Amino acid sequence: MNTETIVQKIWSLCNILRGDGVSYHEYISELTYLLFLKIAEENKSEKYLPEGRRWGDLINFKGDDLLSFYREMLTYLGEHAPDEQVRKIYAFPTTVFSHSENLKAVIHGIAKLDWHAFGMDRMGDIYEGLLAKNSQDARSGAGQYFTPRPLVDCIVRLVSPALGEVIQDPAMGSGGFLISADQSVRLNSTKNSYAATPPFYEGVEIEKGTYRIALMNAFLHRISSSLILGDALTEDANGLSEADVILANPPFGVKSGSARLQRDDFSFPTANKQLAFLQHIYLALKPGGRAAVVLPDNVLFEDGVGKKIRQELMSLCQLHTILRLPSGIFYSPGVKTNVLFFSRCEDGQKGTQSVWIYDMRFDAPRFGRKRPLSDSDFAKFEKAFGKDPRGLAKRSTDGFEGRWKCFSRQQISDRNDSLNLAWLGDGSDQDEAMTEPDEIALVIQDHLRAALREIEAVTNELAEADEAGEVVR
Repeated sequence: MNTETIVQKIWSLCNILRGDGVSYHEYISELTYLLFLKIAEENKSEKYLPEGRRWGDLINFKGDDLLSFYREMLTYLGEHAPDEQVRKIYAFPTTVFSHSENLKAVIHGIAKLDWHAFGMDRMGDIYEGLLAKNSQDARSGAGQYFTPRPLVDCIVRLVSPALGEVIQDPAMGSGGFLISADQSVRLNSTKNSYAATPPFYEGVEIEKGTYRIALMNAFLHRISSSLILGDALTEDANGLSEADVILANPPFGVKSGSARLQRDDFSFPTANKQLAFLQHIYLALKPGGRAAVVLPDNVLFEDGVGKKIRQELMSLCQLHTILRLPSGIFYSPGVKTNVLFFSRCEDGQKGTQSVWIYDMRFDAPRFGRKRPLSDSDFAKFEKAFGKDPRGLAKRSTDGFEGRWKCFSRQQISDRNDSLNLAWLGDGSDQDEAMTEPDEIALVIQDHLRAALREIEAVTNELAEADEAGEVVR
């Protein structure tokens, strides 16, 4: 049984959860609790779980009220499990089951799967497959946050994390970048060298359910990590180290709905979360450290604070490469994104002298649920990028059909320091070709979410002004 088959079988259990009125975005969190217990039994990790609160106790329960036993079990694990990471996974648990019958059906559905048909090193892949499955479902609304695995793996291959390095994701979501980075390091080193100087992984996630998923993902892949439940744009970032490598796809939108103060070490305070995260990333790198970050188009051209942040980025770092991504890859056709690759300058080193841009957007296939990204889609870009993770490989425009072009720092300055440099076209014609009802619905949802975020931000600003006694006109 391959990974895709077992993922599909586990995902089909969600139909049972629907019988308890569980929405799509709640599926993964609920499966987290159950799958962790089963996988702990399969990979001999039950020593981290207290006796009486293990998978066998759940599957063999003979009483009348399985749901009450399950609730008590979750609470006990969150408070008394001997392993700290397990306690974090089950911290403040809430089950969405309403009936013991449906809970029992899901438990026995998981138990019936042929868990011995594949190695324990693929347990994490199964879990990641469930995350991808959730993101592809238009009804879940999760696609806008899930970074496709081929893109993650491409970024990791180019940035090339190594043994002994501190590798960080300040907006880690379910931990996909960290897991891919670790798999890359293990692939390119021996077991002994990895054991002697393993990488150390750091991450921050603000949403409790997603944080729990990241903890489980890290546990299953057995990586050495420090994962923080919090907001990297606040003082929570004090728990992070200077990093050798930062990989991130920060959330889109404006910071709103929180009374917590933004950190005071940013040169340019801003409510734009992507611009704030970009500041964190280039400030948190060690000298010589390297980063890759997924950002929407507006970060490349926004004036005012946006321009100042780009100028500081190009002064403190060598911004050597930008990949213009096609729309639709986040299962949300209206979102246009880019990947910025840069390294922090060492003492005495000059900042950005030139930027190479690869346009993967112009005349691109219509990526989406029916035409997802694959590793082969990035082959030409990876060839153009070269083997040096700091972008120092010798580069040429030959053989890339005009998609690969270099701009000097002076040329960028002449364009008001805008990095939105499109010479083939902006790819907007692809957006007009949507015909699938779920794609159209997703675009409408995106616009509504964006409008609500803007309204919330304005409401907060008005409330703050009113409290300060300011006159608002």
